[in-house]
Amino acid sequence: MAHRVALIHAVKVAIAPVEDAFRRLWPEAKLVNLLDDSLSVDRARTVELTPEMQKRIAGLATYAVECGADAILYTCSAFGAAIEAVQRASSIPVLKPNEAMFREALGHGRRLGMLATFEPSVGALEAELRSLRNDLHIRTVCVPEAMTALQAGDGATHDGLLAIAAGTLGDCDAVMLAQFSTARARDPVSKAVPCPVLTSPQSAVQRLRTML
Repeated sequence: MAHRVALIHAVKVAIAPVEDAFRRLWPEAKLVNLLDDSLSVDRARTVELTPEMQKRIAGLATYAVECGADAILYTCSAFGAAIEAVQRASSIPVLKPNEAMFREALGHGRRLGMLATFEPSVGALEAELRSLRNDLHIRTVCVPEAMTALQAGDGATHDGLLAIAAGTLGDCDAVMLAQFSTARARDPVSKAVPCPVLTSPQSAVQRLRTML
């Protein structure tokens, strides 16, 4: 029997990269897409996660379970603490967006680079990485202009901006594309650095498949 996986999104541009990863790596999975793009808008306005946003993140998980999901994958990296609360309360596997990618990156070394396009997620992502290993050297470059271009339908500019930014991370042991939406830039980024380039969708799909 095919497993049903609920994908919970806070931006539309995260949907295509993760669906592509499932097509390539786990085509048998049955996907359910749940989108609340007002979450990313509201998150960008606040320094901390509000109780209301945490409740909304949990509510989406409840709905996913009611839809018969066997597992849940969140695709927005700015809601870590809220997703962790869902993980603790859930009876099915729940994966944070970058959880699997971070663990994969640790296998490459201590000098890790990260390319992001959504500034509110950066602090939480670096804290999550350091919670896995406290002697890391993390260098993050945030390129919000790339997200703006992608949301306007200009994928080529998005990818090009990330490839340019990646040029400052060439001495890292691995470079991570922090947002699901940035996975599309893997090839141009890989040409800009000599180290492995990891994406959240690919790592997450591989991890979920082993969990189920």
